[in-house]
Amino acid sequence: MRICFGAIGALLLMIMMTNTQAETKKNPLLEPFGTVHQTAPFNRIKNEHYLPAFEAAIREAKAEIQAVIDNPQVPTFENTIEAMEHSGKRLGIIRKIFFNLNSAETSDEMQQIAQQVAPMLSEFSNDISLNEELFARVKAVYNQREGLQLSPEQQTLLENTYQGFVRNGANLGETEKVRYREITSELSKLGLQFQQNVLAETNAFELHIIKEADLSGLPEFAREAAALTAKQKNKEGWIFTLQYPSYVPFMKYADNRELREQMFRAFSNKGNQGNEYDNKAIIKKLVDLNLEKANMLGYSNHAAFKLTRRMAETPEKVEAFLKELHAASRPFAESEFNEVQQFANENGFEGKIQRWDWSYYSEKLKNARYGFNEEEVKPYFKLENVIDGVFDLARELYGLQLRENNHIQVYHPELRPYEVYNENGDFISVLYLDFFPRDGKRSGAWMTDFHDQYMENGRNVRPHVSIVCNFTKPTETRPSLITFEEVTTFLHEFGHALHGMLSQCQYGSTSGTSVFWDFVELPSQIHENWAYEKEWLDRFAVHYETSERLPEELIQKLVAAKNFQAGYFSERQLSFGMLDLAYYTQEKPIDEPVSNFETKALAPTELFDPVEGSLMSTSFSHIFAGGYDAGYYSYKWAEVLDADAFSVFKKHGIFDRATADAFRTNILEKGGSEHPMELYIRFRGQKPTVDALLERSGLKN
Repeated sequence: MRICFGAIGALLLMIMMTNTQAETKKNPLLEPFGTVHQTAPFNRIKNEHYLPAFEAAIREAKAEIQAVIDNPQVPTFENTIEAMEHSGKRLGIIRKIFFNLNSAETSDEMQQIAQQVAPMLSEFSNDISLNEELFARVKAVYNQREGLQLSPEQQTLLENTYQGFVRNGANLGETEKVRYREITSELSKLGLQFQQNVLAETNAFELHIIKEADLSGLPEFAREAAALTAKQKNKEGWIFTLQYPSYVPFMKYADNRELREQMFRAFSNKGNQGNEYDNKAIIKKLVDLNLEKANMLGYSNHAAFKLTRRMAETPEKVEAFLKELHAASRPFAESEFNEVQQFANENGFEGKIQRWDWSYYSEKLKNARYGFNEEEVKPYFKLENVIDGVFDLARELYGLQLRENNHIQVYHPELRPYEVYNENGDFISVLYLDFFPRDGKRSGAWMTDFHDQYMENGRNVRPHVSIVCNFTKPTETRPSLITFEEVTTFLHEFGHALHGMLSQCQYGSTSGTSVFWDFVELPSQIHENWAYEKEWLDRFAVHYETSERLPEELIQKLVAAKNFQAGYFSERQLSFGMLDLAYYTQEKPIDEPVSNFETKALAPTELFDPVEGSLMSTSFSHIFAGGYDAGYYSYKWAEVLDADAFSVFKKHGIFDRATADAFRTNILEKGGSEHPMELYIRFRGQKPTVDALLERSGLKN
C-alpha cells in the first residue's frame, strides 16, 4: 500500500497548528499581537515565554517545510522556492524579537536562554539545508532556471536558495554532515559567549574618582555625567565606565595621565584577563571551526568561502584593495603621528607618546590648528534638535514624514517609537530610536529590524526598524548634548534604517539590508556626508540655551578639521580589516598565542610601541560575534562607494530631489533583489574608483 506523502505533510501541518493554537492562550509570542501595526507586544512578553515560543515555532516551521518536501507535484519555482521563502514567518519574528533584545536589553536569564536557543536554531537550519529530498526539489528548479521566465528578484531568490543549500553542506556525505552539524552548533554558541563576555567585562569596570583634582581637564558635561553615574550607584564622587560616552571624553580631556593609562588598559584588556570571561580560547575555536567548515565545503580558508558571495569576490582582491589604501594612507599617518609627538614635546611632554596619550594630545593639536574643539559645538547639538534635523533631511530627500506614536509598545522607557509615512500619506514603517547606554545593552551603535518588508497575497507588508546607540545621556541640569561624532553616527545608522524602511521588494530574504555584506554600508555612510554641509546644519543646529544658530565660523572649523588625521584614521580602519583577513585566511589551525598572532597581523599599520596586556582581538565583536568575519574591509569598500556616490549630490545639490529619487529607486528600495554593482551603476552610470575617496580624504598627492 502506497501512502501519499502530500497527505502526511498536510496532516502533520494540521497537528502542529493545533498544538500551537493550544499554546497561544498563554504565550503572547504565539498569538496575534493585536498591537499598532502588529508591532512586538513588549509589555506582555516575559522571559519564560521565549523558550516555549521557540519550540512551538520551530515545530510549526518544520511542518511547513515538510509540506514542501511532501508536495507530490513536479517542483516549480512557486511550490518549492516561494513556498520555502514564505515558511517560518512566526519563527523569524520571535527570533528577531529575542536576539534584538539580547543585544539591547539583556539579562543573565536572557543570556542563558540564548545559549539554549542557539543550538536549537542551528539544528533547525541544518535540518533544512542537509535534507536531501528538499535539496533535490530546489536543484530541479535551479536546473531549469534558463527556461523559467523569472523577474530579476525571483532569479536572485532562486540563486540565493540554491547557493544557500550548497554553502550549508547539502552536497556533503553523511559522515561529513554529522560533523557539519556539530561545527555549526558550536559556532552559534561560541559567538554568543564571546559577545556576553565582552558585555560582562565592560560592565565590570569602573573608575571611581573621589578627589576633584583628578578631574582636571575634563569638561563640565563629562564631570556631571560621571557624578550622575556615581549617584545612581549610591557612591560618592564620580564614576567613569568603559561605555563610549564615558570612556571617549575621559581619554580626550583628562589631564591625569596615570588615570588615562588605567582607563586604556581596562578598555584594551576586555576578554583578556584570564578569568571566566576570557575570549582567547574562544577566538581560536571560532577561527579553527570556521576553517574546518570551509575546508569541508571545498575552500582553502574561511575568507575564500565568505567572499564568493561578496562584491570583492576573493581574498586576493580584498588584500590588494587594503594594500592600495595602506600605501596611500601610510605616509600621511606617519607624518600625523610625528606631528602629535612633536606637539606633545613642545607642550612639556617627555618621551614617546603612548596609546593613552593619543586622543589627549590630538585634541589639543586640533584645537591649536583649527581653533576648534568638540566642546564648542556640543551645545548646538541637543539630541532633540538633531532628531528634528535628521527627520527634516528624510523629508527633504525622500518626502518622509515621521510621527511619534506612544501607543506603540517599547522594551524600555527610553525608547521613542515613530510611524513613518510617505508624502502621499502611505504608511512606510515603524521606527524605534534607542539612544542611551545601559548595563543590559552592548556597546556601539547599530540598526536592526523586528519585521521584514515583503509582499504577501498582494499586500505590501511594511517593516519595523530600530536604531540602537550609546549616546551621551542627559544629566540633572542639561539635556543630552551629543558630540559631532555622535551626530555622524546617528546619520550613519539612519542611513541603514532608510535602507530597511524604504524597501519595496517581493521577498523578505531579499528586502531591506539583506544585501551583499560589502554593499550594506553604502546607504549608511553616504548619509554621514550631510553632517559637513552648512545648508543642512543651518536647519537645526541651534544653541540649546540661547537658540543661537551654529555660527558659520564653527561650521568652517568643522569642515576644515574634517580630514584632520585622515591618514591615521584610515590606517586604523585598515588595521581592523587586515586583522580580520589574517584570521580568516588561515589555512591551518592557529598554533600560537592570540597576542602573537595579532601583533604580526597589525605590524604593517602599527605606529605605537606595544602595550603589554593590550589585545583588541578579545573584544573585536564585529568579526567574532557580529557577522563581519572576513568582511570588515567592507567599511573602507563602502567609503569608496559613498565618496563616489555623494559626488552626484554635490554636483546637483545636496537636497536635489531628482538625485535622491534615483538613489532611493535604484539603491534603497531594491534591497538585495539584484547584484549590487548593477544597482550602483544604474544609479551612478559607472563603476566607482578609489580616487574619489582619496581626494575627499586629502590622501591623494
